Formats: sequence, structure tokens, C-alpha cells
Amino acid sequence: MGGTRKPVRTSGPADRPRAAARRWAARLALLVAAGAIALLLAVAGVRSLALLVVGLAGLAATAAALWWTLARHGAARAVAAALAVLVPLAVLVAYATVGLLWVVLSVLVLWAVAMLIGRAALAADVGPAGPRQYATAPPRTPFLIMNPRSGGGKVGRYDLVAKARALGAEVAVLDAAHPQDVAELARRAVARGADLLGVAGGDGTQAEVAGVAAGHGVPFMVICAGTRNHFAMDLGLDRTDPSTGLDALTDGVELRVDLGVIGERVFVNNASFGVYAAVVQSPAYRDGKVPTILRELPDLLTHENGPRLTVRAGGAVIDAPQAVLVSNNPYQLGDAAGLGRRARLDSGVLGVLGITVDNAAQAAGLLRGHHGRGLTTLAGHEVVVDADAPDIPVGVDGEALLLPTPVRCRISPGVLRVRVPRERPGVPGARPSVDWRTLGRLAFARDVPASGDDHRDARN
Repeated sequence: MGGTRKPVRTSGPADRPRAAARRWAARLALLVAAGAIALLLAVAGVRSLALLVVGLAGLAATAAALWWTLARHGAARAVAAALAVLVPLAVLVAYATVGLLWVVLSVLVLWAVAMLIGRAALAADVGPAGPRQYATAPPRTPFLIMNPRSGGGKVGRYDLVAKARALGAEVAVLDAAHPQDVAELARRAVARGADLLGVAGGDGTQAEVAGVAAGHGVPFMVICAGTRNHFAMDLGLDRTDPSTGLDALTDGVELRVDLGVIGERVFVNNASFGVYAAVVQSPAYRDGKVPTILRELPDLLTHENGPRLTVRAGGAVIDAPQAVLVSNNPYQLGDAAGLGRRARLDSGVLGVLGITVDNAAQAAGLLRGHHGRGLTTLAGHEVVVDADAPDIPVGVDGEALLLPTPVRCRISPGVLRVRVPRERPGVPGARPSVDWRTLGRLAFARDVPASGDDHRDARN
């Protein structure tokens, strides 16, 4: 069932053009970045420092105003919301008044281009993209569970039931009027001889069936019929056309990925604690999401209401965070383009993201991204979330739960066999952060490795 190991390829003369391309890409990135700085200095001169100060001050003031908007009630919230809109406008007007708005925008564009080129030059140095693929025989008796209400009716819109049955799959269509235990449906299917379990539905339903599949050692299949489809996105599936996921039944490969476990419950994406988990527990949330969030956030953010959390992972402690996200493999936080995605689903560790913001200054500090003091990122095989309450609200793959403390999360490495189409348009790769020193060494090095893949195992 496993893939065969192929010989390791070493660098040779054929790799030199690729190495040269990387070197020139690094040089171009440095040149464009230098051009952005030169443009600013040439046009603005000594005023360039003032422009930078005004811009940074505007960003910090906007972040502080947004914090006050979320953490205050009544007139204070209204004033803060107005400031959050007016401060950025004032900065732009200030730039335009001195005739330098076009310079600032041009510099931002050039810097963004330099970052993109630099990332491309460094891309070969990151780890392998995604889990190893295994060639396996197509399933003989696949069993699929489909929720016709998920994703606004994607099951019906893409005629998934008929297409799956035409490919030989047994399909169970859920009926909203008669709720069913999907995990029990899956277990009964395996008992009847099903050699693959699949889901066309939301992430919560996927997690339940994935747990059954992992427990019985049968492959699992995802069809992008949910609303957000986060797990499908990180598997590289085509979220624009769910029916393409059915290709896995006839021309697919297997991936071995990790599962997160919270208590006895499996999660494929994440478990959230703190502010968000508490808000969605409110009975009023379903009927009025925004009003409920605005009403309850101030007391939660200022610790006037809700449990006080303590998070422990890998010997580190996060004390009193307002929000915590424990994920099945870490999310990318190095740059904005990678947010919301996991480059790996087989790293064997949980990701932890904790947000602690007690005042406007700390809110402004979040502008530093993962370097900000209010943002803590950890990784570990086990994460324990405790609180000064006997039980706490938790959101597990979008499902609102109330769990007794302490809540223990752990990773189960490689326990889920996921069958996916051989051709997938969105296979994620690790996105390197742009390190200008590394780019400099790469740009002027005499001997550059052609690719980070030169010393990795080839894949099937």
C-alpha cells in the first residue's frame, strides 16, 4: 500500500540554469526593493522620514481605535469607530496635500513586487509541499454521506448524488427533518463491507466520519460541499467544482495525514477557545450574529465576563489570553498570503495561536504580526487549556460545545488515510518568509543549490 522509495537525485550540470535563475531572481528582488527606497528618497528627500512616521502613527492609531470599538459600549464605541475610519483618511489626505500620495503608493507597489520576487527565489529552500502520496487501488465498495443543505445546496446544484452512484458508490443523503448520527451511519457501512468513507458536507461532519475511518483503517474522502471547506483547501481540492472530488473514486492517490483529538472527539481543522467560542454559545447568536458579537465582546475582551484561560504547550504557558486557536498542524503566519492555510497536514504537531490584548497599545502591537507581544505561537504534541471555571465553551470544527476543564488536545500522527484525486489544482506549499539577508547571500553566492528538493525523497 505504501509508495516506493526512489533514488535521491544529486545536483549536476542540468541544475545550473535553475540555480542561475534563483540567483537572478534574488538580485532582481533586491534591485526592486532598492528602487522603492531610492524613489522615496529622490522625490521626498528628508521628508521621507516624516512620511514613514506619519504612516506608522496612523496605523497604530487605527489599530487602537479598532480595539476601543470592540472593547467599549455606547458613545465611546461610536467615537472609536469614527476614528478608525477617519485616521486612515487623514493620513492619505496629508500625503496628497504635500503632493506625495503617488510616491507612497508607488513605493508600496514596488515593495510588494520585491517581496513576491524574493519569495519565489527562496521557495526552493522550504520543506516539501504536503504529505507523501501513495498509489493504491480504487475502492470497490465506497460509502458516501451527503448533506443537501451544506454550502447553500451544493449537493443538488452539482448533482453529486447521481454522479457518485454512477461511479458505483453507495450514497446516504441526510434529511434535515430526521437528524441522523453520521458517525453511526459510517460505522454501520464499514460493518457491511465499505472500504472507503466519504463526506459531502461541512467540516464538523467530515471530522466525525474521519474519526470512524481512522478507527477502522479505511480511506476517507472529502467532497467540497461545505461552506468554508478549510480541510479540503489544505488538501488541495478544487473548491470551485465539488464534483471533481469524485475523481478520487477512479483515479486517486492516498495521503496519510494527522488528526487532532480533543477529549474523545476528533477535529480535522481546529478547536477555538475564548472570545469566539463564548460568543457563539449565546442563544441569540444564531438569530443576530453581529448584534450579539457587539454586545458581548466588551465584557469578554476586558475579562469582565467569561472564564480566565491558561494554556500550556511544550513547556510554554500563555496566561489569560482572550482567544486561543489549537489547530491540527500549524497555520502559516509568516506573511498575509499564507494566513488561513496549513502547508502541512502531516507534521505530527498541533499549532497554537494565542491572542492577549489588554489595552490599545497591545492592539497596536499586533501590527508587528507574529513578532507582536500580544500574539503567541506555539507547537506541541499536547495542549492543555485550563480555566477558573468547571467547564468552558469550545468551538470544534465549527461546532459549539461545552467541555469540562482542563481540556486536553493531542495530535494523532498519520492515522487518517485520505483518498484524493491525482490531479488537484490547489496543492499548498510552504510559503517562505522573505529574509533580506538570505536573499543577499543568495544573490551574490557563487554556488547555489538548484532546489531544496535535491536532497529530499522523490514522490510517487
